[in-house]
Amino acid sequence: MVRKSILTLLFVVLGTGAASACPDWQLAPSFGSTELTEGFPNDPWHRSITAGGNQSISRCFQDNSLAGSSASAPDFDLYYRTSGNTQLKIYVRSDYDTVLLVSDPYGEWWFDDDSAGGHDPMVIFPYAADGLYNIWIGSYERRSGQPATLIFTER
Repeated sequence: MVRKSILTLLFVVLGTGAASACPDWQLAPSFGSTELTEGFPNDPWHRSITAGGNQSISRCFQDNSLAGSSASAPDFDLYYRTSGNTQLKIYVRSDYDTVLLVSDPYGEWWFDDDSAGGHDPMVIFPYAADGLYNIWIGSYERRSGQPATLIFTER
């Protein structure tokens, strides 16, 4: 498996039929949402989710080397309130090989496979923006129903 660094991705719709199969930030998140404010207590913040999906991530972005699959709807939405001077880490812990896809408040897409160690993905925003982060936790093996924990931290 190739380790991928965090990438800024351009969203590409491959025709009207493929658009419904791609990650869509406008859909309601499957595992809920939360609002965290810079300096939040209970850091790190955890949420159990189920990773994976049947939509190929590589088909939806210009970089066809991206691996894994996700659901069309985000798994989770984070509303992050910050001054813009704080680092935000979003990562996943799982016994399975997961991937992480994030749409940030600017509408830019970020992908990671194994940056948190082992098979765990992580995206770091050194000066996180205030606003909505849509999050998909996918499966490298293109499976569904894999238990995982989504984690937010400023540490």
